[in-house]
Amino acid sequence: MHLSMHNWMRAEPIEVTIRRLAKYGYESIEIGGEPDKYDTKEVRGYLKENGIRCWGSISLMFTGLDLIQADEAGRANTVQYLKNSITMVKELEGEIMSIVPSEVGKVNAQADEETEWNWAVEGLKEVNDHAKKEGIRVAVEPLNRFETNFLNRHDQGLALAKAVGPDVGVCLDAFHMNIEEANFRQALLDTGDKLFDFHVADNNRMACGMGALNWHDIVGTLKEIGYDGALTVEFVAPLDRTPANPYLNATASAEKELTAEQLKFIEDHGSGVLSEEFYSWLVEETGKTLLPLIK
Repeated sequence: MHLSMHNWMRAEPIEVTIRRLAKYGYESIEIGGEPDKYDTKEVRGYLKENGIRCWGSISLMFTGLDLIQADEAGRANTVQYLKNSITMVKELEGEIMSIVPSEVGKVNAQADEETEWNWAVEGLKEVNDHAKKEGIRVAVEPLNRFETNFLNRHDQGLALAKAVGPDVGVCLDAFHMNIEEANFRQALLDTGDKLFDFHVADNNRMACGMGALNWHDIVGTLKEIGYDGALTVEFVAPLDRTPANPYLNATASAEKELTAEQLKFIEDHGSGVLSEEFYSWLVEETGKTLLPLIK
């Protein structure tokens, strides 16, 4: 196992993100699924310069990106977006594409259950065919019920992966699991070698070690099932706007790199624009918690 991190939680130049990861002992990055944003040759240079590699990417299902939407053209556009993200991962010499099938924040169905399921399977089969050609593994990720009404638990993820193809796996996220799984450990055991990616944040979605989850037990169970991939950090710090706020340096003005679409995505996750100082501290604290456990 090794320590990785997403970069969608704070808008900043990618070279700043990569340098921070190297500073705090991370091994890789799981870069946000924005294939039109990155010059992959340039990013490879930053990665090599800092001794960091690309683990893969995560789909960022902004408004309109949804494999189970009623609009046929919208579904086709989503498939193409995912294919482009997979090509980005290949060009960055990564190996995993984790996919949230539906738009994040959409909790209302647009069709009956069977129709939506078939749309998801059909779209993911086309995406996976492209991934196989590019040499990239695909994992489907469940989110909690407040972020999607489609895929919430490990058993649902396993069922969808199986319907798409025998080479498709599951990406699980400790934060979402803490909300939705009846038995955290059993969910990991049941997923077994189908676990292709694992996202980490504490139960309050702060840095690992700043909440109630038992990371010693979680990492121990991952070792038990033979998981040897990334622990990809995905904290989304809640902003405290009351006098009880213990983090007075948490917020900052929006960076020039932050688009309206990205800001909405972050705010929809209950966060906002974080200061570089606060963000870096959370990156460091997560490393202090997890690195001793995975060595």
